[in-house]
Amino acid sequence: MKRYGSVIRLREEKVEEYRRLHASAWPGVLARISACNIRNYSIFLRRLDDGQLYLFSYFEYVGTDFDADRAKMAADPTTREWWSHTDPCQAPLATRADGEWWSAMEEVFHHD
Repeated sequence: MKRYGSVIRLREEKVEEYRRLHASAWPGVLARISACNIRNYSIFLRRLDDGQLYLFSYFEYVGTDFDADRAKMAADPTTREWWSHTDPCQAPLATRADGEWWSAMEEVFHHD
């Protein structure tokens, strides 16, 4: 099992839409997340001192080929449709790595 954390900005004018979408996440999207070996997936919202809203995501990957599972998720028509609603709510960080939408975070501490 590997833990993943990532961050992205949330557009101020999209807060309620983003909350509404996730309050009733599509069953097909949730099934795809599980089928791609992702567990304990959470998204948190926080306004930081710079006044910007940020989303922090956390999940645990229990599979053996993360890249292949990510590719399956990205190819799924239902997930792609979901992203067409959620992506406009988000604003990627300027410091993200090439190819990233959400910026990966480094795990510096964990305690069970």
